[in-house]
Amino acid sequence: MNKSQLEHALIALLIQLVLWPYLGMWVAGAIAVTLLLGREIAQNEYRLASRRGWKWGEPLPVKWHEGVWRAWTSDSVYDVLVPLALCVLAALALSLL
Repeated sequence: MNKSQLEHALIALLIQLVLWPYLGMWVAGAIAVTLLLGREIAQNEYRLASRRGWKWGEPLPVKWHEGVWRAWTSDSVYDVLVPLALCVLAALALSLL
């Protein structure tokens, strides 16, 4: 686990704990992981665009769906999976209490 994965996991857990009283632990965890997933998709879109010669101020040369299934690295996958695992573990632990 690298630093970014740990940071993402802690941010997701913090979001989950803040939203927990209002939405429940499972829904709060789903929202936290979804926010991080959206962030990773946006980063993948920018990664694809820069590979295609994109410069700031120009429209992105990326179709709306390409960030979801292209340009994923193992680091970006783990930036979503590690927070997902932590949020699931937290929800399971609190549901057993």
